[in-house]
Amino acid sequence: MANKKIYTTFWNFYPYYLTEHARPVNRAFHFAGTALVITCLVLAIAKQNAWFLLAMPFCGYGFAWFGHFILEKNRPATFTYPLFSLGSDFVMFFHIITGQINQKVDEAHKAIGVENKWK
Repeated sequence: MANKKIYTTFWNFYPYYLTEHARPVNRAFHFAGTALVITCLVLAIAKQNAWFLLAMPFCGYGFAWFGHFILEKNRPATFTYPLFSLGSDFVMFFHIITGQINQKVDEAHKAIGVENKWK
């Protein structure tokens, strides 16, 4: 990690996070996982059943890690920045449902200074 930038704030980290999620199919898997996490939380509350809470990490990380290891072929940022990554999943989810994601990904690549090979 000697040549890697260290991120100390969420909003400095988020552009990096987006560059690690450049492939649209990877973002789709993250979106599905985050949607399932939210669904599990709603079901846990509505049905007063804690088993749904136990399913949350499997839904979220299962879809996300598949997207990274199999599709994007990179290491999930979760291992280095667990809380920033978790928060970024929800911000990216919001950017996807509001139609802002492509613009945000383009801006992130410019800010980080890397080319988007999936564009």
